[in-house]
Amino acid sequence: EQLAECGGGLVQPGGSLRLSCVGSGFTFSCEGMSWYRQAPGKERELVAFVSAGTGHVTDYADSVKGRFTISRDNAENTLYLQMSSLKPEDTAVYKCYAPRRALWGQGTQVTVSS
Repeated sequence: EQLAECGGGLVQPGGSLRLSCVGSGFTFSCEGMSWYRQAPGKERELVAFVSAGTGHVTDYADSVKGRFTISRDNAENTLYLQMSSLKPEDTAVYKCYAPRRALWGQGTQVTVSS
């Protein structure tokens, strides 16, 4: 079982990025999925959640509501996080997580800086 993220990088404030997380070794569509982030010196924070199946249930941290969108493509076993209007305080390592399986990805760095 594995989760693999990509899509991080350096972006200017106000910019956008899309993170991807590909799952393998398990039935991806059956799992609710989350994105977490952790900045240096700060606690890990739940950013967003999407329910299993069609993903019709989503939830977001207050700090990202209206700016980030979580989605999934079960045909591609892929979870996405579309991030817009990025701020310097969004700088962190972002990881995807399958809660029922206690399965973490390796993380991808997002840096928002001018």
